[in-house]
Amino acid sequence: MNIIKNKIIKSTHHQKPIITDFFFKENNIKKPIVIFCHGYKGYKDWGAWNLAASTFAKNDMFFVKFNFSHNGGTFENPIDFPDLDAFGENNFTIELDDLEDVINSVSENDEFKEELNPNNITLIAHSRGGGIIIIKAAENSKITKLITWSSVSDFGSRFPKGEALEQWKKDRIAYILNTRTHQKMPHLYQFYQNFKDNENRLTIKKAVQKLNIPYLIIHGEKDEVVLPQEAKNLHLWNPKSELVFINEMNHSLGCTQPWNQPKMPIHLEEAVQKSIDFIRKK
Repeated sequence: MNIIKNKIIKSTHHQKPIITDFFFKENNIKKPIVIFCHGYKGYKDWGAWNLAASTFAKNDMFFVKFNFSHNGGTFENPIDFPDLDAFGENNFTIELDDLEDVINSVSENDEFKEELNPNNITLIAHSRGGGIIIIKAAENSKITKLITWSSVSDFGSRFPKGEALEQWKKDRIAYILNTRTHQKMPHLYQFYQNFKDNENRLTIKKAVQKLNIPYLIIHGEKDEVVLPQEAKNLHLWNPKSELVFINEMNHSLGCTQPWNQPKMPIHLEEAVQKSIDFIRKK
């Protein structure tokens, strides 16, 4: 199996690189492309994502995962958040632009043209990334299937309200403590302003209702971060979707960071297998 780590995809929208990994068998067989997007305070090498990537590749898929350009990872250190200034400057439209660049770069790349099928592209994402790929799939006709793991169903409801929102507007910056790294992670007020300026585009419900491709929703029954009701919302808004609840699964699919075990946690393993079966389904 071939693993190409930390390859740079140049953005067509800004100057920051998009750090990307490829997992695939080099056998001159055109394989389905699977592009994975991480969530909030996540990154491409978080937890057991590398084990998941290897499993997709072993099942004859061309698996791509990447760091959103402004999540804080760098080429020198793609893990955790060495660039908090970039993290603070992030917003949803930047992430949508990054994903568009990854889709185009991978599907049009002559280097891998014998190994992938540009007409068979599945997007998978975890948590906040789920909202991003839902919107992108509604916009981009290249996407043929969609899978969300523990996805949010609404961006707007996750912003502060009332006095907290007014204070953020006044200060122009707010901080969220990362309890694992102990970093005070900044959010500039532009993050909220960007959402309001693009609210019609960034309303996940509207995007879900537009989908006319196969869509699999996987969620944990024990998810206390993104409640199971959000998965039910997504399914309600697109009744043709498939909804799967995994018993006892939490928000992180059983993963922790770092993940030092040789195998995936059982809940991630189940999510990966259901995803592979869904991609293979005719």
